[in-house]
Amino acid sequence: MPDGASYGRKPDLSAAAAERTLIIACGALAREIGGLMGRGAYGNVALKCLPAQLHNTPDLIPNAVRDAILAARGTYGRILVGYADCGTGGRLDKVCEELGVERIDGPHCYSFFSGNDAFARIAEEEFTSFYLTDFLARQFDAIIIKSLGLDRHPELRDDYFGHYEKLVYLAQTEDEELTAKAEAAAERLGLAFERRLVGFGDLTAFVEKASEPVL
Repeated sequence: MPDGASYGRKPDLSAAAAERTLIIACGALAREIGGLMGRGAYGNVALKCLPAQLHNTPDLIPNAVRDAILAARGTYGRILVGYADCGTGGRLDKVCEELGVERIDGPHCYSFFSGNDAFARIAEEEFTSFYLTDFLARQFDAIIIKSLGLDRHPELRDDYFGHYEKLVYLAQTEDEELTAKAEAAAERLGLAFERRLVGFGDLTAFVEKASEPVL
């Protein structure tokens, strides 16, 4: 099997392509990564987002990322993966290692938005908390209610959320409308509500890495 380096860059990669970076990311991060890229010099950086709905079927994430990497490897000198483990049980890490690419650290976006070190310190204390990000607050009905069938079978609420006590909204931005949506989501699920403004956490450094020269 070819090693990671041969996957990362083809021998005939043009000089211009060799200087380009691609971020392959979860669609749930499109707004956040795009916003961070808009703040700096990212002329040689491109963003490709895979469907956010993959989070409902994490077994499909590794192969979807693999296909995206292989499709892009002859066009970019560096590829970064904007996915945490996201429920893949380490299988996404195996894909990244095999293909010689780096992904953002963390088990899930709640962790890297909070800062992985900070989240690790509170994770055991909050095992009964259900988390929302800006994206999930915005798309709560589509991603949570409809995808779980709660719009058709509200009696399933206890099956999915009966062991949770609190909904924690990890806010990336100051947005009263999103806060209201997150609070309404907590009420709909019968959970206590807490909002924490965490910003972009470790995602900021990850995106900044994309602007660094490709070695």
